[in-house]
Amino acid sequence: MNNLVIVSHPDKKSFCYNGIFQTILDEIKGTKENLEIIDLYNEPFSNPKPELITKYQNLIKWSNKIYFISPVWWFRLTPRMEMFFDLVFTPGFAFDFVNITKIYAYPKSYLKDKKIRTYMTHGAPALPVMTLYLNSIKLRLVMGVYSFVFGWKPSLWFKTKQFWSVPFTTEKKRLKYLEVVKKDLRKDLNK
Repeated sequence: MNNLVIVSHPDKKSFCYNGIFQTILDEIKGTKENLEIIDLYNEPFSNPKPELITKYQNLIKWSNKIYFISPVWWFRLTPRMEMFFDLVFTPGFAFDFVNITKIYAYPKSYLKDKKIRTYMTHGAPALPVMTLYLNSIKLRLVMGVYSFVFGWKPSLWFKTKQFWSVPFTTEKKRLKYLEVVKKDLRKDLNK
């Protein structure tokens, strides 16, 4: 199986990078599975050239499983992850619209065969995001991006995990979050 990990955090000491990303790498290493990494803050992605977009699209095609890792900033993923979605998951590559009538169409996904997991970290606690803001971050990501690109399936919702109050929580809680990641990876890798 071909695994692609896409990480989007500028700080190598962050929980996204040093915790979740490193845990995924540790779980995949030592298996017979293939691994490629796109580190959006360690590549020339602030002004990407067409050949870089093509490289990323080829990695997406190559992969069987894709892992997205990003913090939530201003109720969305990092700017580079959002730019990745905009520039890589383009019509014709990731999806197209199929007309139903002159003014209505639905998205037809070209990447339905991909298995994906997403790990988002929040500085905020769960309660206000899940209630007051109706979990709009996860809803927009799953319904507004993933359902177009990967086709609608309930696993998109359940495999998009959110870790809360990361900068403010205890080390014990962070270790529990990493146990969730390990459990997911072991399920994916059939360990």
